[in-house]
Amino acid sequence: MDAIDERLAHGRAAFLWACGLDVAVRKPGNVSRHSGGHGMQAQAFLASAEVSAGPLFARGVPVGERIEAAVAATRAAVGCNTNLGILLLCAPIAAALEAVASRDASRCIDSAALRGALQTVLADLDLDDARAAYRAIALANPGGLGQSGEQDVADEPTIDLRAAMTLAAGRDSIARQYANGYADVFDHGLAALGAEALTGEHLARAVQSVFLTFLATWPDTHIVRKLGPAAAQTVTAEAAAWLGRFHREHGVGESAGFAAWDERLKSTGINPGTSADLTVCTLFAGALLRPDAIGLRVAESWHKT
Repeated sequence: MDAIDERLAHGRAAFLWACGLDVAVRKPGNVSRHSGGHGMQAQAFLASAEVSAGPLFARGVPVGERIEAAVAATRAAVGCNTNLGILLLCAPIAAALEAVASRDASRCIDSAALRGALQTVLADLDLDDARAAYRAIALANPGGLGQSGEQDVADEPTIDLRAAMTLAAGRDSIARQYANGYADVFDHGLAALGAEALTGEHLARAVQSVFLTFLATWPDTHIVRKLGPAAAQTVTAEAAAWLGRFHREHGVGESAGFAAWDERLKSTGINPGTSADLTVCTLFAGALLRPDAIGLRVAESWHKT
């Protein structure tokens, strides 16, 4: 294994670590090991991460092909869409990690280098990437997509993937990351994760803080698509109130009230899935930027979920 393969192996471990935390920690409205929801259980998400990690970090493969192969592997393993948003978000970062490693194989990577490489990856996305990503979205068949008047995912794309995502950025927070260079992840998500979160005793609290930050800052676009803007705004207001409590009180994320909010959202079919996907992407990026911080915790968090 050469230095680039070693870096990609760490990237794969960081991805699995992030996906493991996604279901290890209670995030209201989302599936976790604490409780299933929306007809799914935590194990399906873990299985999806395991089978999709290989295609996501395939060396030298274009972003669109990574997304399509990872979605196909997920579909074959669990028979439903568990991670389309995660894969759409993480594939460009995986490609950026490879680009950084090809220039500098040292284990450490800083935010500026990763963001710079990511900008290049996004700028280089082409029509073939768009075609592959569209096929992946069709295969995943996510709920609530509806139709758009231009470059609809049900049609053959005629522009590159970043341009297509930019057209959708106003109605989809995942697409917005392609348009704005992942500013929400790097400027909001990583700030909420905190400097010490990966090694501290309060990792679950940090994960919940990232999730609530996304949910409180913007209406979750998955909720908007499924239930409309009014329902999404209501959840955003609730998240803002909980986030305020997180800053003032200890143990809020383990409280009975927080668990009750989780169950109420699930029982009414409300799934803040986009906020969860952005949280996973933030954890993934955070682990890449601080590889020594997760160390053995990568394997430990995965197997304890």
